[in-house]
Amino acid sequence: MSNASKVFVNIGLSLDGYMAPEGMTMSDPGYKNWGAKWGAMMGWLVRLQHFRENVLKAGPGGETGPVNDLVRGTFERIGANIMGKRMFDQGEVAWPEDAPFHTPVYVLTHEKREPWVRPGGTTFHFINDGPEHALALAREAAGARDIRIAGGADVVQQYLKLGAVDELEIALAPVLFGSGRRLFENMGDIGTTFRIDRVLDGPAATHLRYVRQ
Repeated sequence: MSNASKVFVNIGLSLDGYMAPEGMTMSDPGYKNWGAKWGAMMGWLVRLQHFRENVLKAGPGGETGPVNDLVRGTFERIGANIMGKRMFDQGEVAWPEDAPFHTPVYVLTHEKREPWVRPGGTTFHFINDGPEHALALAREAAGARDIRIAGGADVVQQYLKLGAVDELEIALAPVLFGSGRRLFENMGDIGTTFRIDRVLDGPAATHLRYVRQ
């Protein structure tokens, strides 16, 4: 690509292919047991030193090692984030005031809203005219750093269909949801092929990186 920055998907995934369990709503973590399912899939992340110290702001401590180094590298490469309105709506009520991005975040939505500035370098921009425009703005903001497609599944699918995704980073957890929001659904023939770039086996997830060929 002519632009030095990469567009990458970075998400957790259940063994049966779901990004989020059915019934996921921050207002009721007990609904359909989604909170326990989500914790089983993503619990490895909240135990890591880098995540605890830099995202949760939980003070010093946490697990170190190859997975922690991987997560640190992922966060350090991000210059802008893109997400969908559903993910933003969930996070707006759950994220701390110092939202865990520290970059510009472009939210794909039909809602018109002024930018929402948070402490720590996070500003949410609400984009009404499609994923291509959001990506152009994210590229401009990111400079030489990379653009993360944060989710949810529908947004990841949109960028895969556009052929815009350079890398897929998937933390595959040995948990079965049975229902929810699938990562790869209604994709059709996107015409993009990926190769395996890295596999790192952690104690609670297998960390996979695929790079576009």
